Amino acid sequence: MSTSSRREKPAKPANIDAAKRWLRDADLRATPARVAVLRFLAEAAAPASHGEIADELADGGWDRATLYRNLIDLTRAGLVRRSDMGDHVWRFELIGPDAAEHEHPHFVCSECGIIECLPQAEIALRKARGTPRAVRRQKVQVQLRGRCDICL
Repeated sequence: MSTSSRREKPAKPANIDAAKRWLRDADLRATPARVAVLRFLAEAAAPASHGEIADELADGGWDRATLYRNLIDLTRAGLVRRSDMGDHVWRFELIGPDAAEHEHPHFVCSECGIIECLPQAEIALRKARGTPRAVRRQKVQVQLRGRCDICL
């Protein structure tokens, strides 16, 4: 995977049994493919694309469509966040059972494309007239763009 992170990940399923418990608590069947996807995301340093996940889990014998369906199921269940970092590629990251506690911005290098999770930050949003409803309700994702330390 070509991404890295400096942010500590949320509490992750420590083992296969914990991953199965997370899935069952989210009313999902704990299939081997779901467990593999969940455990991969628990170890990922930053959001990963479907392609990156499929490449890493290829030895498990799961086809790309199965892995994608599982990513969507995990997203709908609230265990995974799906984000577009501006390049029209969906990336997925584990948020765990308590999604509200794991909101954070991302840094995207405009030169090499590396994505890094940044620490949680408070951002004051004005409730000025004409501000989109999503902003007023704080249903937005924050992404910072620039050149990373390596590309400077």
